Amino acid sequence: ANVLCDTTAHNTRHCCSVGLGAYSAEMDVQAVFQQFQQLSETDQTVRERIKDVVRELDQIGRAMESALQQVHHTPHDAVLPAVTQVRAQFGTVKSQLAKLRGIFPEADFYKYNGHWRNSMQQLCFLAAFVVYLTEARLITLADLTDLFGVTVTEDHTFHIELDDFLAGLCTLSQELARLSTNYVTMGDMKRPVEVSAFLSELHSGFRLLNLKNDHLRKRFDALKYDMKKVEGVIYDLSIRGLVAKDK
Repeated sequence: ANVLCDTTAHNTRHCCSVGLGAYSAEMDVQAVFQQFQQLSETDQTVRERIKDVVRELDQIGRAMESALQQVHHTPHDAVLPAVTQVRAQFGTVKSQLAKLRGIFPEADFYKYNGHWRNSMQQLCFLAAFVVYLTEARLITLADLTDLFGVTVTEDHTFHIELDDFLAGLCTLSQELARLSTNYVTMGDMKRPVEVSAFLSELHSGFRLLNLKNDHLRKRFDALKYDMKKVEGVIYDLSIRGLVAKDK
C-alpha cells in the first residue's frame, strides 16, 4: 500500500510538472508573438507615413512635369520664365525629402527605399531637364544636392541612389528626343543640333559605366535609339538645306 501511494504521488507531481512546463512554454510563445505584433504595427505605421509623403512628392512632380510641357509648343526663350518657376518648386521637394528623412532611422534606409524609388527617378529627371533647359548642360551631383538637400552616395544614410539618378538621365534623353522634333515644328533649326551633341556626350558617358543593373542597361539601350532619332531629324534638315554644314 505504501508503495502504491508513493507511486501515485510521484506520478501526480510529474504530471503537474509537465503541465506547468507546457503552460510556461505556451506563455513564452504568446509573448514572442505579441512582440512580433508590436513590431509589425510599428513598421506598418512607418510605411503609411512614408506613403503619405511619397504621395505628396508625386503630386508635386506631376505639377512640375505638367508645367514643363509648355516647352514642346512654346519657343525656347518665351518658356524660360515658366521653367524658372518650376525650378523654384524644388524648394518644396527639398522640404518633403527632409520630412521623409525624419520618419525612420537612417540605418533603415534600404528597408524602406523601395517606396520612393520611382518618385526619386522622376524627380531626378525633372531636375536634369530644368538644368538643361536653363543652362544647356548636364546636371551635376552638386546641382542635385543643392536642389534636393540630399547627397548621392552609396552608404546607409538617407541619400539619392546613383541608379535612380542615372535612370532620370535616361528619361531626359527620351524627353529631349521628343523636344528636338518639336523644335523643328516651331521653326527652330538650331536647337536640335545642340540636343544631338548633348545626347552624344551623354551616351559616351554612359559607355564608361559598368552597368550591372538589368533595368538600367535596358534604359541605356533606349538612349541609343533616342540619339538615333535626333540624328534622323538633323539628317532630314540637312538634306533640305536647313542646317548649316560644318566647314
